[in-house]
Amino acid sequence: VQLQASGGGLVQAGGSLRLSCAGFGRTFSSSVMGWFRQALGKEREFVAGISWGGDITKYADAVKGRFTISRDSAKNTVYLEMKNLKPEDTAVYYCAARSGGPLITTIMKTYDYWGQGTQVTVSS
Repeated sequence: VQLQASGGGLVQAGGSLRLSCAGFGRTFSSSVMGWFRQALGKEREFVAGISWGGDITKYADAVKGRFTISRDSAKNTVYLEMKNLKPEDTAVYYCAARSGGPLITTIMKTYDYWGQGTQVTVSS
């Protein structure tokens, strides 16, 4: 599976962005998908995940109620809708695919494929 993330940019606090992650490969539709982020000087952290069928989602506490993950199987694309953005959301955002089972995990090493990352910067 190859992943290509896009949609990052510069936005003011309180604003919105939508990230996209296009997947290429026959196993994309059977992969759990996740979004992670890494701020400067910090470790990469889990943001959100979605099941194979798109009916189960999981979020980090820091983004619950503000971010929404979804997937369009017909387009082989996963989205991360981000609203009410805060300066602390500033980071490089990565999409990832997990082909090892149906569970949405928050641990980086359980994901097999990674996109290149897209920068999100939120100004105060």
